[in-house]
Amino acid sequence: MDLKLTGKVALVTGARTGIGFSICEELAMNGVHLVMVARREPELILAAKKISEKYGVSVLPVAGDVTDPKLPSLVVEQAEKVFQRIDLLVNNAGRAHAGTLLTTSEEDWQIMTETKLSAMRRFCKVIIPGMQRRNWGRIVNISSIGGIYPNPQLTVSHALSAAINNLTRSLALSVAPDGILVNAIGVGAVATDNWAQNMLPNVRNRRPELVDRTDEEVMALLGKEKTPVGRFGLPEDIAAIAAFLLSGRNQFVTGQTIEASGGADRFM
Repeated sequence: MDLKLTGKVALVTGARTGIGFSICEELAMNGVHLVMVARREPELILAAKKISEKYGVSVLPVAGDVTDPKLPSLVVEQAEKVFQRIDLLVNNAGRAHAGTLLTTSEEDWQIMTETKLSAMRRFCKVIIPGMQRRNWGRIVNISSIGGIYPNPQLTVSHALSAAINNLTRSLALSVAPDGILVNAIGVGAVATDNWAQNMLPNVRNRRPELVDRTDEEVMALLGKEKTPVGRFGLPEDIAAIAAFLLSGRNQFVTGQTIEASGGADRFM
């Protein structure tokens, strides 16, 4: 299927690894030029070079921390010097954070809120005016199924996911007349380094029988136990959904949170 994306320009946050990198690859395969944003500059430059050389698209890596309120304007300024516009936005930066209301610190709430919700809001705010001038744009916000089915073991992550889903819907309704479609993807358990680093320690704490199992073994077991399709998701699974929502083939889906969880409503 031709996604009608050739020549478009996408900005992706959290683009260095995992879901963000897979979305960049999927878009590059469809002829999209990229602005890749992530914190670690050397690794980001290598990731950008890999995609550019493999798919023959132009890639601009911009290193920065999305919790910095000034970053979105700086990124857009650089992107417009190189590409003149941004057609597509993927707000992917962030991570899961295990913990209940009683065990989550004030610092955790602040950092997670700035990384997920505030960064999304700020990038949308600086990019949407350009989309409005061109009367076309697509935005995808990476959320979690926990925004629909909250798990008390992931209180801060899932509270913010619910806020992302709500903001996505509100924003979609306000900019639909401008030719801009805005959707979220409610991600379930996806096998990434982020999941292994931030979630598996909590799983092992609550399930001592898994302490001596490798990360791969634990994820395989949880996939069979918790997911109707019998496995964790892959970053490519999410990237394929994102590519359609961002594409010219999508003319009618907006304001939605697409559940991408293999049928699961919780994964811990």
